[in-house]
Amino acid sequence: MASSNAVVNTPQVRSAIEDLAGRESIASADIEVVSVEEVVWPDSSLGCPQPGMRYLQVLQDGMRIILRAKGREYDYHSGGNRAPFLCIQKAGKRPSPPLDIPAPGKSDQ
Repeated sequence: MASSNAVVNTPQVRSAIEDLAGRESIASADIEVVSVEEVVWPDSSLGCPQPGMRYLQVLQDGMRIILRAKGREYDYHSGGNRAPFLCIQKAGKRPSPPLDIPAPGKSDQ
């Protein structure tokens, strides 16, 4: 889903922006929303598996929010009851791609 003003003003996106602003000690206005998309993650890692962890193999509705600041992009994931978090991949693990399943109430037609 392309980012629009309505999408950018969701609590999840605002939460991700506030987190990044705090992490990088920058103003929220200096953070660009690159993209926001609703996704279905294939497991409870929400697309951000960490080495040595085991995850429930259950579909999770969520969001992927890509932010840009200081010339870098930051990948935020959310799902279930979990607020957006910065997905930092550890060595040895690949990100879990979201499944290509339409979100409830959405249709490609």
